[in-house]
Amino acid sequence: MYTKLKAALIDLAEENGLLESEVNITAKILTAKEAIGETERKDFPLLQGKEFLIQADFKNALGQAFTDAPSNFKGKLKEILELKLTDNSDRALFIATLNAVMRYLDAANKTIHCKNKEPELCAREIVRTIIDKYGADVNIGIVGFQPAIIDNFSKNLPTQNIKVTDLDKDNINKVKYEVFIWDGREMAEELFKTCDVILATGSTIVNNTLSRLIFLSEKYQRPLYLYGTTIAGVSKILDLKRLCFQAS
Repeated sequence: MYTKLKAALIDLAEENGLLESEVNITAKILTAKEAIGETERKDFPLLQGKEFLIQADFKNALGQAFTDAPSNFKGKLKEILELKLTDNSDRALFIATLNAVMRYLDAANKTIHCKNKEPELCAREIVRTIIDKYGADVNIGIVGFQPAIIDNFSKNLPTQNIKVTDLDKDNINKVKYEVFIWDGREMAEELFKTCDVILATGSTIVNNTLSRLIFLSEKYQRPLYLYGTTIAGVSKILDLKRLCFQAS
């Protein structure tokens, strides 16, 4: 998957004369306030210090990526393309840059995270979109603890219709918003077996779990939707369904 994504970025860079350009890419770690603003809900992983949002600036076009292993970078596009992408830190730099370059070329949009009241508005719209398409009795599987989305689903569906997996040990085997949180390392396949639709965080492209989700989606013929800014460019390249209503 990463080979395909890297090849796509190389093609874009070569076609547009960007590979050898002297333009620097500067990736920086955003503070929680810069990334998400002031929210009423305080249990977003970003606000708990368990995730970070890095931002790449390419010719004033911004691209972002969530990661648990943030790092800073300043250099040329060709240096990003030389990264091995074997860890979360390198993958986050690459994905943020991919999003920024595709934003610059008008090949991707909604690459900047929503703020303040917008995450709640987005969650409501995601829930409404899924229920309108698949019905009020849909069994939804959610990959990644996103409190606004889980809470809004729990207000609109029977809790037995909602299953959630996460990788954070502080969430696993806990009940959050009346929903039990499964261990994503062990229960990913069960999620696809038992749910009608899967909604997954776009940060799965950074933590190297997206390819398995795509495999399971195809194996069990379950529609897979990705949400968030991290997946902006990748969703275009890999033709994935994406829900992201309030990002800019």
